[in-house]
Order: sequence, then structure tokens, then C-alpha cells
Amino acid sequence: MQRERFSPNNLPNWMRGRFDDSQRFLMLCICAGVLCGLVGVSFHLAITSIFEALFTFYKGLGLWAIPAMILSPAFAGLIVGLMIRYISPTASGSGIPQTKAAYYQNFGVIQSSEAFWRFIIGTISVAFGNSLGREGPTVHICSAVASKLGRFFGLGKLRVQAMIPVGMGAGISAAFNAPIAAITFVFEELLDNFSSKALGGILIAVVVAAVVERTLLGEHAALQAANTYFHTSWWMLVCLLLGPAAALLGHFFTGLLLYLRAHFKQWQSIPQWAKPALGGLSVGLMGVTVLHLSGGNLGVFSIGYADLNAALNGHLTWYVLLLLLVGKILATTVCYASGSSGGIFAPVIFIGSMLGGLFGVSLVHFFGAEPSVAAGAALLGTGAFFAAVIRCPMTSVIIIFEMTTNYSLILPLMVGNFLAYIISVKLRPIPIYDALLLQDGISLKKLPAYRGEQDWRNLPVSTIMTHDARIVVGSCNAHGNLARINESGHEHHGYPVVSELNSQALLGVITHHELEEMVAASDDQLISQWIEGHKIIEIYPDSSIRDAANTLVIKDVLQAPIVSRKDPTKLLGIVTLHDIARQQNAIEETLER
Repeated sequence: MQRERFSPNNLPNWMRGRFDDSQRFLMLCICAGVLCGLVGVSFHLAITSIFEALFTFYKGLGLWAIPAMILSPAFAGLIVGLMIRYISPTASGSGIPQTKAAYYQNFGVIQSSEAFWRFIIGTISVAFGNSLGREGPTVHICSAVASKLGRFFGLGKLRVQAMIPVGMGAGISAAFNAPIAAITFVFEELLDNFSSKALGGILIAVVVAAVVERTLLGEHAALQAANTYFHTSWWMLVCLLLGPAAALLGHFFTGLLLYLRAHFKQWQSIPQWAKPALGGLSVGLMGVTVLHLSGGNLGVFSIGYADLNAALNGHLTWYVLLLLLVGKILATTVCYASGSSGGIFAPVIFIGSMLGGLFGVSLVHFFGAEPSVAAGAALLGTGAFFAAVIRCPMTSVIIIFEMTTNYSLILPLMVGNFLAYIISVKLRPIPIYDALLLQDGISLKKLPAYRGEQDWRNLPVSTIMTHDARIVVGSCNAHGNLARINESGHEHHGYPVVSELNSQALLGVITHHELEEMVAASDDQLISQWIEGHKIIEIYPDSSIRDAANTLVIKDVLQAPIVSRKDPTKLLGIVTLHDIARQQNAIEETLER
């Protein structure tokens, strides 16, 4: 299908004649702020109103209340799984990894249909009780809105790409009512470095989005912490313990989520669309268990802001805090890993507040601290756990200040967040969103700094290769491998063949077409038998991009495995002509900027 092309000629005459490209971009940033503010508020109201109506109804069912609460997330998971499988595959997960992939690999192009279905699917998932948040989906939706604006009004490729951080910032601003944190989050999570050129458009969009959000919902802090001032005191030294504790718990949370997600992806005995239903059923069982043991706390279900605010005001006992902490970790990791739709921002904030609340309650009971200390420690735990998992240290400090309007804890907050951040980086160097992309076979690794027109071609091919390549298993036949490929939803032109699923022992390369021909011919021989005797075209990671491109062209292939120079049977990754062409296009776009 031929793509619709946009150019300045598509613009209305009044806009084309009066404004240059920079002025149009800033005007579109204002439009993006308004639209993203409206979308963010609508998404928030849709989720909260449906959730409150549903669970109020469930509570009035008497004996049927418990089964209804258990089955509600499972039913939503079933609907979500079917919609993701057959309507919108990009609606799975939080949306932030998808946004980053679109920014770095597709010049910021996100289809408007993705935003529409993400809104519907995300609302169903979270509003019916699944233990996920709305902030990540809001980022994806708003980035799609900003991308569509740029393409509709004829901006160039790089300008369209620049609309993604604008939409991302506006989405965070509308979701959290935190415009300053929205700016720092964009630079820390998406752009990786500060750019004054990017700041102007992002600043305009986040301010406008915050104005829209506050106009519709009123002047309020996102988190309702009653204690707005804490005097400097000895108890604030708890940040020295909270930081490392948050780092260790964050390492466990991230590791568990990635481990469960990998196993859900490899679980072939049930269809992909049914897995979110299992995740939802797990959430229902855990949520009802915590509800019963805690005496009525619903925090495991959905976003859980009621219990979160109770913890931030020091109203929960250590027993309830512990139940909610464990229940939320298990429910969120299973639900996200199953492929449901929703983010981890809100669960991370929730878990952090419960962790900090436990430290605070301990200070009150064992050291005679004031009861308000439990609330203060909960705030410190919220920031520290955010820094440990999301890995945005500046944002983790600013967002707590903006969401609570509490500045008096800024010093212990900075210390605890810094400790949590540096320890978590040592424990797990790859941040969670990048790890999720790598798990899906998507690498955002960029070229080093550009130093000349011919410079990039002399870089080693390891700078652009795909490290986590999609593989074919030699110990299976073509039918089994095709079924696994179709189930994952990642079809490619060719695949490296390895001896076993978790092995790096390279046997050769086979194309998707060859697999289909074997299935059509009812050829049941193992791939390892079929590929025996085929010559392997191999490239080493230290080979230059120029040499790799020449090898692919001369051998008339579209891809080749990257192997160790010391052990040519060890698969390290794969490079394709598409990878090389994409980097060349990116360089040329930069030169034309």
C-alpha cells in the first residue's frame, strides 16, 4: 500500500504563506498541548469513573462480590488479548517502549489508529481492575497525536520526529499534573541528553497540557498528602536505608517482570490472546486475597490511588502496608508479563509508597517518632523506588515534589533517590524500558558521534547489528518453527538457525520463504538436517559497516549472522541491509537538517 505523502503544499494557504517551518512547529506544539491535555483528562476520567462504578456495584452483590472481583480483570484480559491479537498489536504493554522505538527507528511515525485503540484497550484493561497504570498508555496516545499533527501539516521528517518528545512531555504533564517533571522525563528517558533546541517545543506543550488539565479537573496535587511540611529532623536519615532497600526491591521487581514476560512469550500451549486473561485472573485472586486479609483495601486492583493516598498520609498499619506491597508486586509483574495493556508508572509509585510506609511505621513504633513520620517516609520511598526502577533520577525528585506540593523533604529525597539510582545501575545496567525492547528483539543502540561524511561507514558493524536476533531452532521442523514465529508476531525475511532454543551454536541461516516451502511440501525433517552442508556467510563484530555491506551485496543476501572471531559457531547477532540503509538515511537526514 502506497503511503500518503505530506508536503507544505498540503497546508492551508493562510498557514503556508505566513509562517515558516519553525513557526509552524511551535504552533503545532501549542495544538499538541491542547489535544494531549484533553486526551489525558479523558483517559483519566474514563478509567476512574468506570472502575469506581464497577467495584461499587460489585460490593453490593453480597456473596457474589468476591467472584465478580476475581473474574472482572480476567474478563477484561480476555477482551484485551483478542483486541491486541486481531486489531492493534501495539496496544500491549505500557506504550513507552513503543514510543521510543517509533522515535529512533521510524522517524517518529505513529499511526493515529494506534492512539485510538490504545485508548479503548487501555481503558478496558485498567478500569476493570488489572494492576497497571494509565501514564504509559497516555504517553503513547499523546505521542501518536503529536506525530499525526506533524504529518498532517506537512512537517519534514525530522520535525515529525521532534513532535514525539513534545507529545510525550504533554502526556506526562496531563497524567501527573507535573509539567517540570514531564520535561526532565523526556530528556532522561527519550533524548538521553539536554538540547536547548528541543526544550522550546516541549516546554510549550507541557505548560499548555497542564493548563488544560487544571482547567478541567481543578487545581490539585496528583497525590493527596495532607502533611505539606516536615521540619528537618533525625528521622530523615532513614533515606540512607531506604535508598539501598528500594534499589534491591527494584532489582527484584524488574527481574521478576522480565523473567515472567519471557516465560509467557515462550509458553506455546495456550494462544497468545488468552494470556492476558490468565494475568487478569491472577490479579483478581491476589486482589481479593489482600482485600480479605487487610479488611477492605482494594489497592491491588487497578491504579490503587485510594490506598496510595492513605499510605502517604500515614493511615495504614504495617500489616496492611506489607500485604499491599507484596500483592501489588506480584499482581503487576504477572499482569504486565501476560501481555495486557497498561503501564508500570503508577504501580511503581504505589509500591514505593508502601515500602517507605513500612520504614515510617517502624520509626514510629520502635523509635518514638511522630505519627506524621510514617507519611514522610512513604514519600521518600515513593521517590527512591521510582529512581530504582524507571532510572530517571532528576525526574524522581521533581515528580514527587510536584505530585505532592511538598518541598520540605527535598534533601533526604535527593539522597535516597541518588543511592537507589546508583545501586540499581550497578545491579542491572539496562533500564527496564530498554530491557523490554531488547526482549522483543528491538535495539535502540545508536551510532557514536558523527565525525565526517565517510566516518560512519568505518565504524564496526557491532554498532548497528541486532544483538537479540530472532532465531530458528534446528531441533524442530519447519512447522514447529513457523508456529513459534507466528505466535510471537515477529516475522522477518531470514533467521539464524541454532541447535537449541537457548543456544548460541550457529548452524546456518534460513529464510521465511524456505520455511513456508517446507511446510507446503509436508517436509517434516528437522531444520538441522535440512541445513546441513549449506555454507554460512558470516561477518565478525569488528568488521566495518562498509565491509559488511559489501559482503551482503556480493553474496546477494539480505542478512548475515554476526559471529565471534574466536569461535565462528557462536552467534552474537545479525545485520541486515535494512539496518545499514536505515543508518545511512539517518545520516543523510542529519546532513540536510
